[in-house]
Amino acid sequence: MKVMIVVTHLLGTGHLSRALTLGRAFQAAGDRVQIVSGGFPAPQLATGDIDLLQLPALRSDGVNFTQLLTPGGALAGERYYHQRQSAMCQALQHLQPDLLISELYPFGRRSLRHEFRALLRAAKALPKPPKILASIRDILAPPSKPEKAVKADAVIAEFYDAVLVHSDPKATRLELSWPVSDLLAAKLHYTGFVAPAAAGPHPAAEGSGEILVSAGGGSVGDEIYQTALQAARLMPDTPWRLLVGGSDAKARIEKLSQTPSPAKMEPARPDFRQMLTHVAASVSMCGYNTALDLLQAETPSVLIPFDAGKEVEQSLRAQSLTPLAGFEALRTAELTPERLIAAVGKARCAPRRSADQFQFDGARRAVEIAHDLVKAQV
Repeated sequence: MKVMIVVTHLLGTGHLSRALTLGRAFQAAGDRVQIVSGGFPAPQLATGDIDLLQLPALRSDGVNFTQLLTPGGALAGERYYHQRQSAMCQALQHLQPDLLISELYPFGRRSLRHEFRALLRAAKALPKPPKILASIRDILAPPSKPEKAVKADAVIAEFYDAVLVHSDPKATRLELSWPVSDLLAAKLHYTGFVAPAAAGPHPAAEGSGEILVSAGGGSVGDEIYQTALQAARLMPDTPWRLLVGGSDAKARIEKLSQTPSPAKMEPARPDFRQMLTHVAASVSMCGYNTALDLLQAETPSVLIPFDAGKEVEQSLRAQSLTPLAGFEALRTAELTPERLIAAVGKARCAPRRSADQFQFDGARRAVEIAHDLVKAQV
């Protein structure tokens, strides 16, 4: 079976990471996979084992997802969008997929709706149209207006055969963050959480005994880093390490270095998941992939959800995790070195939770669901 997965990450890299995990699961099942990525390249994510087509890249202007920027920092114009749309549709024509998956759209990425709709129309016009699925995480950004959910339903009704929800319904149902109509409910398939296999121990036990501070792969989290630098000064007997994400990580580290602190700083690294096995505690945001990494590694964790602008997704996820042992949460507005240290202490003193109670094989289950849907078409 030929599979095309289309994804554009605009701030962090979680959407691309999840798409890569899905793609590898399809490959493991013997399928030919192409991932079409419209966000900035993410060198910390391994992509050499999968066919990845990089579109002319876009990123958001901070948390303004309606104003998208090119790699040079310019506002993307009509010609730039047309180049992206043409590249996507040409890739579709060349691959002639049996299965087309759009990551997040139409539940998000509305600023890119024209290119997605062009792709969907082109898919429906193929001699043998593919099955079309949407792929969404456990918690979405709730629609700011009711009509946004209505419009998403209309797109689902016109183009989509199913919606893959990458959550365990016993843990988090889509209704927590999105109004589920009767039409949408009939197309939902819960897969369980989509995560790569547990990373296991680090071969060099990197991170042992440290407080590991991270903020995903995007250029965000400076407030967390600044607070952590100050907290490290108040805990001189405990090593702190900051992993700084984003394509501008080196420049940000240089700026953060102006704050005197014993903490180590370095760019985000690909062995982050292995390090979580050894650290004394993690301090991080609460994106989908980070949350699953922490659950798999059983790491004592302080969650500081990304809540800039009108973002609520990570706050909702943090609320669902804090009843579990070893999770503490702080809002950005209440973040101080002293409160961070107290939260780290509580997380470290909590009983160790077990990863065995959670299902992380959502990628495998998503492949099974997709195969069944395609076979039903034959």
